[in-house]
Amino acid sequence: MYIQAFIFAGLVCLICQVVLDNTTLTPGHITSSVTVIGALLSFFGIYDKIVACFGAGATVLIANFGHMLYSAGLAGYEESGILGLFSNMLCSSGIAIVSVVVFSFVFTLIFKAKD
Repeated sequence: MYIQAFIFAGLVCLICQVVLDNTTLTPGHITSSVTVIGALLSFFGIYDKIVACFGAGATVLIANFGHMLYSAGLAGYEESGILGLFSNMLCSSGIAIVSVVVFSFVFTLIFKAKD
């Protein structure tokens, strides 16, 4: 299972690196695109199968953030309608957003940026 997870995550990173090196897309474009692809795969019911097959190799990727947003939004919509869509999406993804901000701040205190 560990080897499958490593190979899958590495393959996705390889594809993104090849796209970055051979196009004029920026890292922000690629990150946004992969997030949207994760949400689309979740919409079509494919991302859950990918997670079942590759485990953590699929959950550590930025595509999982799109999957998480879609899944939380759908659950909130089914529970409370249109307002539940937005509130549940923000509640479920809030931990990911907050952890990125906190870890980014901590690492800027520890490390010095290269000029």
